[in-house]
Amino acid sequence: MTQINTEPYRSMQTSGSAEPVWTHKLPWSQIPEFPSLDKDLETDIAIIGAGIAGISTAYELVKRGKQVTLIEARNVLSGETGRTSGHLTNDLDDGFLEIAKKHGEEGAKQAAASHAWARDRIGEIAEELNIECEYRRLPAYDISQFPVGEKKHEDELEELKEEAEYQRKIGLETRFDPNLTVRGWTSSIDQRGGMVADNQATFHPTKYLVGVLNWLKTQPNFQCYARTRVMDIKEKGIELLGIGHKTVEISTEGGHTIKAENAVEATCVPLQKLSVIIQLEFYRSYCIAVRVPKGSVEDCLLYDNAEAYKYVRLTACDEKDDYLVVGGCDHKVGQEETTPRFDELEKWTRERFPQAGSTDYKWSGQIFEPVDYMGYIGKNQGCDKIYIVTGDSGDGLTHGVLAGRLLADEIDGVRNPWAELYSPKRVGSMLTSLPSMVSHDLQINTQYKRVVQTDIEDIEDLPRGCGGVLNKGTKKPLAVYKDENGNVKQFSAFCPHLKGVVCWNHVEKSFDCPVHGSRFSKEGICVMGPSKAGLAPADEAGEKEQVAAAA
Repeated sequence: MTQINTEPYRSMQTSGSAEPVWTHKLPWSQIPEFPSLDKDLETDIAIIGAGIAGISTAYELVKRGKQVTLIEARNVLSGETGRTSGHLTNDLDDGFLEIAKKHGEEGAKQAAASHAWARDRIGEIAEELNIECEYRRLPAYDISQFPVGEKKHEDELEELKEEAEYQRKIGLETRFDPNLTVRGWTSSIDQRGGMVADNQATFHPTKYLVGVLNWLKTQPNFQCYARTRVMDIKEKGIELLGIGHKTVEISTEGGHTIKAENAVEATCVPLQKLSVIIQLEFYRSYCIAVRVPKGSVEDCLLYDNAEAYKYVRLTACDEKDDYLVVGGCDHKVGQEETTPRFDELEKWTRERFPQAGSTDYKWSGQIFEPVDYMGYIGKNQGCDKIYIVTGDSGDGLTHGVLAGRLLADEIDGVRNPWAELYSPKRVGSMLTSLPSMVSHDLQINTQYKRVVQTDIEDIEDLPRGCGGVLNKGTKKPLAVYKDENGNVKQFSAFCPHLKGVVCWNHVEKSFDCPVHGSRFSKEGICVMGPSKAGLAPADEAGEKEQVAAAA
């Protein structure tokens, strides 16, 4: 049975209505709570965003003796970290042959080594802090999306063979196996053969991070404030050739100020309008968790070679079953219908794994694709004291852990050999990506067509528990939500970031912006940037709903 939020307001705990499988073993009630900021304060380092990037960066800096303040707009772990599929791999999904075209062979080696470090670092910390989070080593299999006998199958195996040879050349434990099969894949659909990357890993992401947070809470040089939304961040002062001094000033929605020597924006998307944001593409990705008898499917990471590829792993369910977690079917945020994706994933799964039982969880998450494949970790463009983490390229878990080391090194003045590859100020690989950036920008601009479109003709036609944009007979487009009791709430349909008109997401019961991927709960609360604020209420019911949801 699909798990759907039954509590009226879940937008402060997670970014969608559908429950991810991780709540099966760790419900929201077991995630640590922190107070909201009720005063001005000063700190060494302020970290904005309490997902894997923010928590990992806090951990590395606290271990080095820095005074760290972690700030989260909603509850900790309310963002995309809790909606991933939990893969930990340096077999990066863009492929190292493609990465080398943008960054050279040395860049490809650094990408492999840095994500391997992050994969292993999670295991080290889990052992050090005695965190039970299902962390384990296992192989990753990359296979063709087509069955044996088709010409496209042969072509993709040749591509995988070439990729395997290159990965081995740059240091991965990778090989090509023409007879590769997955134990438990017992259907007549034959997609055998593929690439094997040994020594990869997986875990339970929220169990791990709750363990790290519980350790951080005991440290005298750490403090955390939740439900504290940052509205502005800027550098103050002048520092030139070692003369003078700059600090960072952070302003919150509640009217308080945080002064810090350095600040980190670990917010998935930086709190700004353009710059790095225009170098990203924003996608929704979908997951289901299906019961399978324990031991009936091989414990591995599995990927097919499609553009919107499928990805598979196991996680614990109960004494009898495991969950087969299957994801994929990506599309750009707010630009396609969401509901058919789960049917496609379930059909794909049952055709290959006939032992599949009930589908208990269905959910989606957000992915941020940089045009040159590498994320952005380091000083923000034009800044000396403000750092960013963004552009996970589908490997957000290792990317977030890696950010902890890179940022701690840079703040400490320690040279890191991987820093240049991930620098937000890099130029060379961006120049080779200009055609892709221009094409993406043109496609994004076409989304402003929604300014003259309407999803619903009349509020009366809107089903209960659904939303839509009403742009007929109104001065401005309205984002309208009708709850299960038939009560209507209205908000401005303009995303506060760059005034794109939002779209209703039927799966997650949210309003999503097709321009730069901002998302808002059914109460209009911002659950994903780059927007910093929520949708403006357009009637009294909308205003009351927004206040109640944030309480």
